[in-house]
Amino acid sequence: MLASGGRDGQAPSMAPFTLAALLMIASGSIHAVVNAIIKGGRDKAAGRAITDATGAIILLPAIAFVPLPTGAWGWLAASAVLHAIYLYALVRAYAIGDLSAVYPVLRGTAPLITAGVSIGILGDHATKGQIAGIAVIGAAMFVMVSGKHIGRAALGWSLLTGALIASYTVIDAIGVRAAPTPASYIVWVFVQMGFVVVALFGVLTRGGIFTSARAQWKPGMIAGLLSVFTYGGAVYALSLGPTAPLAALRETGMVTALLIAILVLKERATWGRVVGVLGILAGAALILVG
Repeated sequence: MLASGGRDGQAPSMAPFTLAALLMIASGSIHAVVNAIIKGGRDKAAGRAITDATGAIILLPAIAFVPLPTGAWGWLAASAVLHAIYLYALVRAYAIGDLSAVYPVLRGTAPLITAGVSIGILGDHATKGQIAGIAVIGAAMFVMVSGKHIGRAALGWSLLTGALIASYTVIDAIGVRAAPTPASYIVWVFVQMGFVVVALFGVLTRGGIFTSARAQWKPGMIAGLLSVFTYGGAVYALSLGPTAPLAALRETGMVTALLIAILVLKERATWGRVVGVLGILAGAALILVG
């Protein structure tokens, strides 16, 4: 059974949950910026490889200062596999769909699956208000994808990406609590992912990403630096509070993603997307007060 605010299975106190909630909301907005950088790049695979390689390089020296993640090696291995598949699906989704259409689907699907697994199967704690907020966010996601502004292929890759996000979120929530300290798990997640992602896309593109990387290494490095804060903060938050409502709060980043899509990438804002964003904010409010 997953612990809610530590390792004792009890509901978290207000202070730890408040900190975790704030970390998740900030993580969501930063995550949207990272994805906008990758979406805006000419070669999505190269952009993703640079991002993860940068995160690994930044945290590699920290291995000497954190304890080995004893008790969490299996979770780290599972996380690496899921992240690799997730990033491949993400790159495919962004190659054929708008950020403002793809991002809400992949981010909106994740908290629903996460809630089903963490609450229904693993027994994670969540209040009625938090469950209602998760449901509202899920409904808002379906409003955002209604209509014909996302193609079938882009929708399929986005849904797969969302399922994989939910999977690695649950795995990392368990792993970070199994490790001696949250820092040890976070450091090893980033270091292993740098090697895994560069190797994966290097093989899939037959080395093509290394040529493309020369033209877009600067934005990729910025995205890599930001990724340390976005997912590092998210994993740390998962060590403080219940997985399902915290995972849902991270989806408030869709608001930031929509603003970037409209103002920077010049994508069209439909009423469905705008109403969906308002629904996401309402769901987040329910979680925070629930």
